[in-house]
Amino acid sequence: MSTRYLLRDVAPLGGEPTDVLLADGVIAVIGEAAASEAGDDATILDCHGLVLLPGLVDLHTHLREPGREDAETIRSGTRAAALGGFTAVHAMANTTPTQDTAGVVEQVWRLGREAGWVDVHPVGAVTVGLEGERLAELGAMAESQAQVRVFSDDGKCVHDPVVMRRALEYVKAFDGVVAQHAQEPRLTDGAQMHEGVVSAELGLAGWPAVAEEAIIARDVLLAEHVGSRLHVCHLSTAGSVEIIRWAKSRGIDVTAEVTPHHLVLTDELARGYDPVFKVNPPLRTQRDVEAVRAGLADGTIDIVATDHAPHTREDKDCEWAAAAFGMTGLETALSVVQETMVDTGRMTWADVARVMSFAPARIGRVDDHGRPIAVGEPANLVLVDPAARRTVEPEQQATKSVNSPFRGRDLSGCVIATFLRGRATVLDGSPCDESVVVRG
Repeated sequence: MSTRYLLRDVAPLGGEPTDVLLADGVIAVIGEAAASEAGDDATILDCHGLVLLPGLVDLHTHLREPGREDAETIRSGTRAAALGGFTAVHAMANTTPTQDTAGVVEQVWRLGREAGWVDVHPVGAVTVGLEGERLAELGAMAESQAQVRVFSDDGKCVHDPVVMRRALEYVKAFDGVVAQHAQEPRLTDGAQMHEGVVSAELGLAGWPAVAEEAIIARDVLLAEHVGSRLHVCHLSTAGSVEIIRWAKSRGIDVTAEVTPHHLVLTDELARGYDPVFKVNPPLRTQRDVEAVRAGLADGTIDIVATDHAPHTREDKDCEWAAAAFGMTGLETALSVVQETMVDTGRMTWADVARVMSFAPARIGRVDDHGRPIAVGEPANLVLVDPAARRTVEPEQQATKSVNSPFRGRDLSGCVIATFLRGRATVLDGSPCDESVVVRG
């Protein structure tokens, strides 16, 4: 297959249409000269009406391997990521064994390279076994081939303030960041959903907003005290948005993410007791949804991250209390952001590039992704048809799991093509043959 692509009449960041030539793994030419320099061996793609974005970067993905390959593998998860427009993902540490040593993160990194669909950047655990007691091998993971820069016990909170302080101090040595799962465990013991009117009516144990907000408030002060970088995972409440806004006004080096599902879904969906809507942190109220949308639009929230959390049917097709927390999201994330933020006029496509590519790459210190669409830059790109409509059918997705909260829902936009260093991983909305995927 050709390694040269001429994108005719494409709109970079949703701006004025132009021609773009991809060659030798980079953006070779932009403008009228692209066609004349393409050569006879270039594959020509008619991109009229399509938007060209930098390849998406996900700072929060669960690929489950090693240990839970029945729910997802690195190969299946990264294939799903490519179909969602991603060219790089950060694989969370709650695997079996835990990604708390250099050996395990290097295994994940190598499996990502072998799969070749996207670049996989392992997230290192903050504490040994995610138990919150002793710091993991942070320095060794940072110095490994995987060059880990993001550390998180996601799925569990680093609840001990002394341990959290030590982690924040430690990662400063190699410009790392601690990504905190903000959940005070003593306030959420046995919690099943957001604490509020709906939980009271359903008789399900409530998960108060303050359990998230208290940890964020503590940690931004710790980050300020030690002068380190803090990232807040899957922020979900109106109060959390205000705390982050306050922290940034003080100059604290904190960033925050919101998931696609927290941009659109509410706790009202729990009324049917369908465990597909059980997630951590829980779906909140419409007021919270409006607050996180506003926070994303005004820059208080820095990025959108999927928190893609695949589970087997056995772990989800059961009663609510016994079901696992989590939703899939890699293949629907961009559509949800378009529908909630772009189609509503809250954001432009340039803003989407900022929150789904530029900023997550910067936070994760991923140098060759999240780059401008400019001559000489790596051709990590995604083509999107914003006018397309599609119905979500989880069984037809590339992820091994079907726990999508958007089943049967019509969503805006469709990924037409994804390019990893100039090679197509997705064309015409379908994955390319694995033999042609870049493994470099």
